[in-house]
Amino acid sequence: MTTQLQSFIAGQWIGQQPAQALHSAINGQIVAHTHAEKPDFAAAVAYARNVGLPGLLALSFQQRAAKLKELAKYLTEHKETLYALSAHTGATRNDGWVDIEGGVGTLFVYASLAAKGLPANGNLVHEGPQISLGKTGCYSGTHILVPRGGLAVHINAFNFPVWGLLEKFAPTFLAGMPCIGKPASATSYLTEALVRLIDQSGILPAGALQLVVGSTGDLLDHLQGTDVVTFTGSADTAAKLRVHPNIIAHSIPFNAEADSLNCAILAPDVSPEDEEFDLFVKEVVREMTMKAGQKCTAIRRAIVPREHLDTVAERISARLAKITVGDPAVEGVRMGALASREQQADVAERVLTLSQGADIIFGGDAHFAPVGEGTAQGAFYPPTLLLTRTPHQHPTVHDVEAFGPVCTLMPHDGMADALALAARGKGSLAGTLVTKDPAIAAQAIPLAAAWHGRLQILDREAAPEATGHGSALPTLKHGGPGRAGGGEELGGLRAVYHLMQRAALQGSPAMLAAITASAA
Repeated sequence: MTTQLQSFIAGQWIGQQPAQALHSAINGQIVAHTHAEKPDFAAAVAYARNVGLPGLLALSFQQRAAKLKELAKYLTEHKETLYALSAHTGATRNDGWVDIEGGVGTLFVYASLAAKGLPANGNLVHEGPQISLGKTGCYSGTHILVPRGGLAVHINAFNFPVWGLLEKFAPTFLAGMPCIGKPASATSYLTEALVRLIDQSGILPAGALQLVVGSTGDLLDHLQGTDVVTFTGSADTAAKLRVHPNIIAHSIPFNAEADSLNCAILAPDVSPEDEEFDLFVKEVVREMTMKAGQKCTAIRRAIVPREHLDTVAERISARLAKITVGDPAVEGVRMGALASREQQADVAERVLTLSQGADIIFGGDAHFAPVGEGTAQGAFYPPTLLLTRTPHQHPTVHDVEAFGPVCTLMPHDGMADALALAARGKGSLAGTLVTKDPAIAAQAIPLAAAWHGRLQILDREAAPEATGHGSALPTLKHGGPGRAGGGEELGGLRAVYHLMQRAALQGSPAMLAAITASAA
């Protein structure tokens, strides 16, 4: 049965006429249609300002935190509804867990952080302390954070239809901003199901969350300086949105989290006999195959000592050979499909481009046959490993990203060379350094951090509890410099503060103390 998707605008579900057909990534069958009707974005923005904003600001930080926790519990009880649809995106159960329960888990984490770290009353955060601005102590200054008095537009990518919405919604809700979420069309049927559950729960104040299925139309034209726009997706689209005339004219804060050519570096101190060597291989394979490599944090470049290049290639290939690809409903399948046939074609084209400067040593097979009935019409692509022995002579491997189960292996000639290769990615969301030697890490990380938003240092001691190279955690910053967008999300309460307005106060100590008393 095909679902007619709808947008949730100004408290109403709208859309009756089918438009774009959305296909199952597993068998190509139509799952849903977007709607042909164009939402009234002026009405959506007005509803957010006139209904959503007052409703949110009528609640304190702690009351909003309690609602986040209540919503997380509700979604946990109804998660199987989301898992059933998640399979059509090509996701295995484990992939779905990252998206669905990862998103719900983010709500739980932010509810807990807010309960422990935000003021007990009101909507003011005192950054403090007071600083004397005079000689007698009768005139002081301090800083406060308050809700911006605007709304947030969140434009999300196709690869995390649940987590993508919830990880942005949680800090925004706590900051007292109503949200308008716009998922990528390819997997919007899963996001729509999520928002329907949220609406049915009745937990959120009216206007706290709206949903746009399809184009954003003139939505951005209706925003003003108190609003915020966030974007997750390609670097090219981020660049276009960043220069939207209204965003520029009103200095609207714009946060981008874009694709990046993340890397993993194997340090020279690690030999094939070491446990860390196998940890490196497992990490690369996991990042290639989890969600079929469709993560903005996935490892795209594996940088290893030249003398171990062939050994690493053999071990990664051996592990990839054990990965069964196909319909996640078939027992034993460990990797599903890309999100759409369009994405499948894009990855194939980019692998072709990469192969001009690197050899395909595993995968990339035009005759690849995934397991499962009807999968020939799906959006599958085999795990593909490329190798270049001259990475400094082939800039393509540092510039072109195949957003799928694809990684390029390359040699380095010492840590200085490895860091130089890493930097050629021009800014990344995540990086991993595998080493046994704290001295190597201490020397390398300050240099690597200039080009990365998050860095994992992996050794045998950290491995038992390591969350993985590609896992974006609610308590740690998610974002990166340069090509990665230059933005910042998550990071605990820092993300909430980032969405609020920071103001400096000047006055008598008693006056300032009275103003900030509610933040105690």
